[in-house]
This record gives sequence, C-alpha cells and structure tokens, in this order.
Amino acid sequence: MTKSKSLYWKLSAYFFFFFFTWSASYSLFSIWLDQEIHLSGAETGIIFSVNAIFALCMQPLYGYISDKIGLKKNILFFISILLVFVGPFYIYVYGPLLQYNVIVGAIVGGLYLGTAFLAGIGAIESYIEKIGRKYDFEYGKSRMWGSLGWAAATFFAGQLFNINPNINFWVASISAVILVAIILSVKIEMTNEEMERADSVTLKDVGQLFLLKDFWFLMVYVIGVTCIYGVYDQQFPIYYSSLFPNEALGNQVFGYLNSFQVFLEAGMMFLAPFVVNKLGAKNSLILAGLLMAIRIIGSGLVIGPIGISSMKLIHALELPIMLIAIFKYLAANFDNRLSSVLYLVGFQFAKQIGESFLSPAAGILYDRIGFRQTYLIMGVVVLGFTILSIFTLLNSKKNKTTTKNIDVLQKVV
Repeated sequence: MTKSKSLYWKLSAYFFFFFFTWSASYSLFSIWLDQEIHLSGAETGIIFSVNAIFALCMQPLYGYISDKIGLKKNILFFISILLVFVGPFYIYVYGPLLQYNVIVGAIVGGLYLGTAFLAGIGAIESYIEKIGRKYDFEYGKSRMWGSLGWAAATFFAGQLFNINPNINFWVASISAVILVAIILSVKIEMTNEEMERADSVTLKDVGQLFLLKDFWFLMVYVIGVTCIYGVYDQQFPIYYSSLFPNEALGNQVFGYLNSFQVFLEAGMMFLAPFVVNKLGAKNSLILAGLLMAIRIIGSGLVIGPIGISSMKLIHALELPIMLIAIFKYLAANFDNRLSSVLYLVGFQFAKQIGESFLSPAAGILYDRIGFRQTYLIMGVVVLGFTILSIFTLLNSKKNKTTTKNIDVLQKVV
C-alpha cells in the first residue's frame, strides 16, 4: 500500500472513531439534560452557550499552534487522550455538578467539552485537510468516514439511552481508546520547506487577517448562517421526541432518524467535492445557506413526525457542501500558511461566537413562544444573511484584490 493510501485509511479511521465517540456521548446531549438532569429550555441554552464560549477560547489557540507545528500530530494525540475519559467525566463529574449547581457544572463541562469536541473537531478537520493536500486525497472522501462513525453510534444511542444513558458514555470511552491507537500509528514526514513555512507563521500574520474586509465578510456569513443551524440542532431532539406518544419512543425514533440522516450525509460528503468544484466555493456556500433556510423555516411550518423528519434530512445535503466549500473558499482567497487559523477562527470561532449569544436567546424563545415559531424566526434570519452574502463573498477563483491586500498589509506592517 502506498504512503498516500495508508494515510488516507488511517486518518479516515480516525475520523470514524472520533465521530463515533462524539456521537455516543453527545448526540442525545439535550435529551440527557432534559430527561435526566431536568433542566429547563433556558438552562439548556445556557449550557450550550458556555460550551460555545470555551470552544471559541480554544479555537484560535488550536489554530495558531497547528499552523506553527505544521504537520506534526501533537494536537490530535492530546485530544485523543482527553476523550478516553469522556465516560467517567459525564457520569461522575458533569452530571452531579449540573444537579448541584447549573453554573458550576456548565463551566466545568464547557472547559472539557469545548476543548475535546467543539474546538477539537476544527483542529482535526484542518489537520487532515492539510494532509490531504500534501498526499493528494480529497478531504471530503476522508471526512465521509466521520459521518459514518456518527451514524453508527447514533443508530444505537436512542435504544441504549432508554436502557441506561451511562452505557453510551462508556461506549464513547472505549471508542476513544481505539482513537489513541490509530493516532499512534500515523507517521507524517515534514520536508525542510514545510518546516520553514510552519516556522514563518507569526502572531502578526494572524493579526493581519483581521485587517482584511473579505475575512470579516466571511465571518458575517458564518455568524448569520452556519451558527444558526448549530443553534437549531441543539434542542431539536427535545422537540422531536415531544411529537410522539411517549419520550422513550421519541428518543428511539430520533436515534434512527439521526443515523439515517448521517448515512445520507456520508454519501453526500463523497459527492460534495464534485458539486463544489462544479459550482465554485462562493456559489456552493450560497446554496448551503438556502438549503438551511428551507430546512429551518420548513421545521416551523410542517406538522407531525413525518414532516419534521423530512426537514431534518435536508441537513444531509447542506452540511457536506458547506464544509467542502469553506475549505476551498479559504484556500482560494487567503494565505495557505494560515490554513488552520483561517478555518478555526474564520469558520469555527465565528460560529461559536454566534452560538454563545444565540443559544440562551433561543432557549428563552423555546420556553415562551414554542419551537415552531422560533424556527420561523431563525429561518428568516438565515435567508436574510444568505442573500446578503451573494454581494459580500468573493468569487471562487483566487482573488487578485485579496492577494494584493495581503501583500500591501505585509509591507505596511
């Protein structure tokens, strides 16, 4: 087996077990908070907000360190070790703390979950995307296995939750042990040129990004579009399970639906590079935004489990297109030496900022006006920002003006 194929399969397996670990411990997180910890919608919103705050604190750090160390796997190894303890953390630390004091539990949980999962995923994705560029394999085809890992865990999560939620947490820890073994087997060689490029990254380079209006326009798109789909997903399982005669049945069916959706997502992740290459990065981002608006507005209009399930499945189309388009948009229009910072700050960081503010507001709206009306408001906001982005995002090809702006800034600074 060639070096390229070997790395593709190892890193695809890493994606699979990372998402399996994440799904087993987190796919029914809002249901766990509602049915086991007995938190209100507003309190659940606070939990998600605190998680987002800790994630956004870690994302710039992960991004800078990742670009500074180049293709070394240190961050992935650190995240893998953290995840081994996910089961004991939920069972013996997080749950009891939330029942004792919501704020204290939220802070401790936010620190762990933000570092291990919510910021960790960005570091993992940006690292594997860089390896894909070096060894000539499509990031989307590797990321597809992550979707399959999520789906595999979610398929059983609802049933296991009804037996005992702790089973899911222990399954997550066992999966993380496999994750550690995989990353230990990965060997990446760095050339002298690659080491010099990594060493040349400075905090000044990162600061220059914030002087570019096109970077800010991208973050406006992320905050106005992608972060809202994250807020929509947070408490969706609670709404979905409420549409069934009893919560246990709702939990079980949601597990099946989520698993089916992610299997579709995996297939679309394989096809998304072709779609994005055909349409271009900007047009693909606009398409993803329109699909999100349709899904969220539709969730407020449809009635019953079948209608809401059909809306949920649109996620399988939009997310792969958005993920692939974001990486290609960044590569086409910004300095590739800063690829991890660009993704973790321009996309993940901006997304978490939006979620940290919107999650508590959404939780309050869920309690006061209900899920359906809140979804209509969210969907209209997404549609508005998507239309705005038609005029603010750059075209897919390498933008000469942006490149010139970078050159001028480097001379001035």
